[in-house]
Amino acid sequence: VEEVVEVVIEVVEVEVVEWVEVRKAMDNFMAVGYNEEFELEGLKVILSDAGHIPGSAIVKVVSEKGNVAFTGDINLTETKLMRPADLNALRDANVLITESTYGRFNHPTRKSVEDEFYEKVLEVVENGGTVLVPAFSLARSQEVLCVLAERDFPYPVYYDGMSREITELMLGFREYLNKPDLLKKVYDKFNYVKGWDDRHRAWKESGVIVASAGMLKGGPAVYYFKKLAENPKNGIFLVSYQAINTPGRKLLETGKFDEYSPLLKARFEIFDFSSHAGKDQLLEIVKASNNLEKVVLVHGSYDNQQHLADLIKEKTGVEVIIPENGQEIKLF
Repeated sequence: VEEVVEVVIEVVEVEVVEWVEVRKAMDNFMAVGYNEEFELEGLKVILSDAGHIPGSAIVKVVSEKGNVAFTGDINLTETKLMRPADLNALRDANVLITESTYGRFNHPTRKSVEDEFYEKVLEVVENGGTVLVPAFSLARSQEVLCVLAERDFPYPVYYDGMSREITELMLGFREYLNKPDLLKKVYDKFNYVKGWDDRHRAWKESGVIVASAGMLKGGPAVYYFKKLAENPKNGIFLVSYQAINTPGRKLLETGKFDEYSPLLKARFEIFDFSSHAGKDQLLEIVKASNNLEKVVLVHGSYDNQQHLADLIKEKTGVEVIIPENGQEIKLF
């Protein structure tokens, strides 16, 4: 947590929290494993694997009036890093609060995404170029690196940012990983950038660099981007969602990092490595409950929520609520 706070302060250049607040928050944490029932203010609570990132959890709250399940970020697709979400906790849910990020869209199959990614990386590197993959340090970097490691990628691979420390943490909790031995292979085989000497070496070598931040808002990825972007032999491969008003989104829309930068000359590709459930998977999540009375849609644009709400009503007949910010909802 302290490392995350340090990065936030560095990026936004404002000390958004005091260390005493971080430590106070940590004192209120309680470690709970999946499928372990515990009590909280008279309510029974159970966490189960949400399949999003290591440690992500579906929260089920059991009360006298009924059972409420909150998916948080959830994914039903098996990936190198993660097993699909465990939907058993939803079987007896009366109210489901679920994300709706991709309420209008399905994702391509993971295998097709991995195959295309690997083939296009090879094309660039075997032509003498370097591929930059801007990626979140938590989960997305490890996922991309696992794709390369599983296929014994024969060229240099570097990874930069907080992903090394996060990978070490993940390997300490192997039971939360789908393929822990594959992640250990990443840790042992690929080159972690330890400082500026390594950084200078990485971009001059034909190979792959996986670096944060995933939206190019900061971090070492920006340094590599500026070194690689103007050479058509190189590649900039995006594997993460690009939020509005980020350099990554601007690159998608204009082909430029910012208004002062030249047009991108490097090969530009986008790959759907999403860790959120697609439209059909969200419907499957809703159908997992045998006693569902109400669905509340959160974490999604209104268009995605409205499309998903219509689909749920059509396929199940269950009441669907799209709440406004600050709106109070009576669940029972």
